[in-house]
Formats: sequence, structure tokens, C-alpha cells
Amino acid sequence: MTGRVFKFLVVADGTPESRLAAYFAALRAQHTGAKVALLAVIQPADFHHWIGVSAEMEREAREQAEALLQELGEEVMQETDAPSEYIIREGDLRVELMHLIEEDHDIRILCLGAAPGGNPGPLVGALARGGRGMFGKRSIPVAVVPGSMTRQDVLDIA
Repeated sequence: MTGRVFKFLVVADGTPESRLAAYFAALRAQHTGAKVALLAVIQPADFHHWIGVSAEMEREAREQAEALLQELGEEVMQETDAPSEYIIREGDLRVELMHLIEEDHDIRILCLGAAPGGNPGPLVGALARGGRGMFGKRSIPVAVVPGSMTRQDVLDIA
């Protein structure tokens, strides 16, 4: 036994389904002694005409990501009594997710929320299409939490 604590990774994008996935991860972490890691990926500002405007857009995006992680982390802490790990990356969501999973071997399970209705979201959609290369060379289990579930439904299964 190495004494390392494994992590449930949640992609935090501010949607109700990502909050539900974080709730699921928090409950599972509480039951298993794991930690919850929250990932926010900032899309790079594609505004190069005025450098000051681009820098301001990037600063605002980072502030929003930090606020989202803080808020979601407080919700997770209510369930686990343990702080979450906050991770902010800049770039393409799939690429940054793949790099993070390859880099951090303490991440053992990816928890995603699926949007109710037609389009479940880009990551869940990619998984449904086969997910080839989604995690690079490292494979991990993925828990997909349907956005149509209630918190009570999640509590009953977690």
C-alpha cells in the first residue's frame, strides 16, 4: 500500500449535470476515502486584434473558472468534509483532459454529467461514439451521471 489517495475527477463546466456529477463523486469519495478533483478548462481567447482586450478576456475567464471551482468545491466539502483539488487548464477540453489523466495517476475514475435530452455534451458524446484516444494511452473507468436524475436518485445509488 502506497498511502496515496485516489481521485474522482469531475469536469466542472457550470451546468446542472456537472454539479450532479460532482455530487455523485463527493458521495463516492466519502464512501471510499477518495478525494474529488475538479477540472475547469478555459478556452483560449481567440481575439488577437488588441492584446489588452485578449488579456482582459483571459483574466475574466480565469476568474469565472476559479469562482466556479470554489462554489462547486464548497458543495463537495459539505458531503466529504475534505477540500477538493482545483485544476484549471487552458486549451481544448478533450486535449487537456487527456493530458491530465496521463499525468496524474491518482485519478482513477472520471465522473461526467450527461445533459438530459438530445445532446448529452461533448465528452459523453465522444464516449458514446467509441471514445478512441480520448484518454491517450491510459484507460480509466468513466461514471456517467444522467442529468435527468435527482439528487435523491444519486444518493440512493452512490
